[in-house]
Amino acid sequence: MAGDETLFYDPQAKKDIYRRHLPHWNQAGRVYFVTFRLADSIPAERAAELRREREMWRQAHREPYTAAQWHEYHMLFSARVEQWLDECSGSCVLADPVCGEIGVNALRSFDGQRYCLDEWVIMPNHIHVLVTPDEGLALRGILQGWKSFTAHAINRHLDRHGQLWQAESFDHIVRSPVHLDCFRQYIHDNPAKAGRYQQFCRLRSS
Repeated sequence: MAGDETLFYDPQAKKDIYRRHLPHWNQAGRVYFVTFRLADSIPAERAAELRREREMWRQAHREPYTAAQWHEYHMLFSARVEQWLDECSGSCVLADPVCGEIGVNALRSFDGQRYCLDEWVIMPNHIHVLVTPDEGLALRGILQGWKSFTAHAINRHLDRHGQLWQAESFDHIVRSPVHLDCFRQYIHDNPAKAGRYQQFCRLRSS
């Protein structure tokens, strides 16, 4: 995969952009780094503070953003969320062996049919995955499928109801082979940050 330049973001090609709280860029046939997290993985007061700060930043910066502005955005917001997730706050139900296996099965369910998986890791309260949707398939639909299947199965296993996943996920089109290798290394290193939960993390390569 790393040598196929067609998999990476092309600034000259058509892209679809939509936004909720986060920006989402879509280009057909690209590889994405995706993070989706449990709804209780970040304390509510932290999440509210982040939303306020992010909105203030957006009001102060006009699109299209420069490379330097994107880097600033990442360091101020995305990197901070990753740090909070690695603190393993919340219920951390994905550390339950059955729940973790449900996550694995969801990711693998249509690998090679609707999408191509690269590296992934299931952490106690979030999942990172590198994925390339097949032509004609939107990343949003793939994520909805994963989250819907796992939410029903995990809630049934735990005899609980209600929201399991945070509604919005983070996704980023990989820019280059070097960028891809950085994400692979990040995924591989992530379990070491889970502290007492490290033994319950699941890597594709393990």
